[in-house]
Amino acid sequence: MHITKAVIPAAGLGTRVLPATKNMPKEMYPIVDKPTIQFIVEEAVAAGITDILIITNRGKGLMEDHFDASPELESLLEKSGKTELLETVRNISNLANISFIRQKEMKGLGHAVLKAKSFVGNEPFAVMYGDGVITGKVPAIKQLIDHYGEYGEGVVGVKKVDAKDIHKYGSLKVEHMHDNVFACTDMKEKPQTPEEVLSLYSILDRCVLPAEIFEILENTKPGIGGEIQLTDAMREIAITKGMTAVEFEGKRYDMGNKFGILQAQIEIGLEHPETKDLLKDYIKNLAKTL
Repeated sequence: MHITKAVIPAAGLGTRVLPATKNMPKEMYPIVDKPTIQFIVEEAVAAGITDILIITNRGKGLMEDHFDASPELESLLEKSGKTELLETVRNISNLANISFIRQKEMKGLGHAVLKAKSFVGNEPFAVMYGDGVITGKVPAIKQLIDHYGEYGEGVVGVKKVDAKDIHKYGSLKVEHMHDNVFACTDMKEKPQTPEEVLSLYSILDRCVLPAEIFEILENTKPGIGGEIQLTDAMREIAITKGMTAVEFEGKRYDMGNKFGILQAQIEIGLEHPETKDLLKDYIKNLAKTL
């Protein structure tokens, strides 16, 4: 299956990392020298996606500026002979066909995805949460695309979460089929009792959905938190047609979480050619004082 469109919901308020997000979107947090949202866009592009819609809200214009051309900066870099930096800056605005739309009311993830209906049309499409960075040899979203339609309509990217944390996520009813691939036949958003837990597998940041999700979302009633939950709409597909769940390979960083941000900074910093040696020495010396 060749998927060419991706939707990135990035309208959240970032309340878990206030006050930093009062005026700066969490999606623009730098990881070494690159903002979170760029990591996600680059993952999509590496998977063959050409058209991306980013769902934002008021106060997140920085994201639009980041993916726009910057003639003044480019001219300055060109005159200064900084050709490598110039190429880096120009490449950002040419990564993909990127457009933006605002979610004017904060009515949940499902409501945000519904805003993409006219952008998607009748094609299957990827959904990549705006605060989840996943690094690895093979783009996480490509791992899902490769299994689209294998055990029903749509694919969800999953990982096991701790039992004490399952109430923060969604719980899936899954049956192992082969390798890291499962058939998914039911879902429960944020189970509050042990009886509601279907398994410790939860959807984390990535899925590939059929266009029929929009009609379901239009008829989905508000759920947990009074919001339209994407999980509730996906459940309709899971219980009627089935879905595929892929335990994707790669390291996931929750950029809406203070510790997740620190993890990303350190671990990706240890891979970056300009910072890895200095950071490694720094950590070793710091460890001696702890």
